[in-house]
Order: sequence, then C-alpha cells, then structure tokens
Amino acid sequence: MNTIPLAAGKLHLVVGYDGSEPAVRALDGAVNLLLARDGAIDVVYVAHLSSLEMMSADAVAEMESGFDQIAEDLRAQAGKQLAGREERWRFMRGQGIIPEQLIAAATQIRDANPGDTVAIVVGSSSQAAHRIIGSVAVTLARHAPVPLVIVP
Repeated sequence: MNTIPLAAGKLHLVVGYDGSEPAVRALDGAVNLLLARDGAIDVVYVAHLSSLEMMSADAVAEMESGFDQIAEDLRAQAGKQLAGREERWRFMRGQGIIPEQLIAAATQIRDANPGDTVAIVVGSSSQAAHRIIGSVAVTLARHAPVPLVIVP
C-alpha cells in the first residue's frame, strides 16, 4: 500500500458558514479533513447587504443589528455541531461579498503562517438557480488563491 506523506506545517481550514445544509456539510467535511492533523478551523459567516438595503442608512443600521444576532446564533450552532468532535476552531464574521471575504480570510491566514497549508471549504449549493447564475463555490473555484474543497 502506498501512502502519501502529509504536508509539513499546520492545516488551516476556512469554512464558509451560514447555517444552511451545505454549510453544515462543509463544516463536517472540515472536521474530517483535520483529523490527525495539526491545525485549526476558521468558521466564517459573511453578512451581505443587497444593493436595495444599502440605499437607506436606517435600513443599513437595522440590518447590522440583525447580522449581529445572526452571527451569535451561527456561532452557537457551529459550537454545537463541533462539540465533542473538534475544539480547535474559532468563529469570524465578515461583511461584504461572500467569496471575496472568504478569500480575504484565507489570504490573511496564509500570509501570517508561511509554510502552513490553507484551504477554503464550502458546501455545494442545492439551488437550481445557482447552476445558471453561479454560486459562491463557482466564484471561489475561479478566484481562490488557495486550495478549495467543495463538499457535495
């Protein structure tokens, strides 16, 4: 049996997480990838304002408050999902365009940890419209500067 040696350094996994079923699968996949490896998981929620919401300062302030609560709820959900399975994780919240924020998080971790391996982990979308207009995973596949794992 041939075995491939594990790469030197730590494995840092940036997981796009919004609480959806694809995100839950991605976090489970990240746990499996990290088994028997030195490293950590960064669970990243990206709050996204649509262009209509950005037209009103009051609407933006209201959405910001809502995003804070969503982030806390998602942090708790991820914590429950990881409890007893993986303790090497942290929760991060970004704001803006989801693929850009995931790439920024991965790039920051990569630049701060030379010699380590950084990868982005996302779940594949189950929405039919994403096959036509694209999805986060498709955008990341085109632009990610680090390895990308798409969990089916």
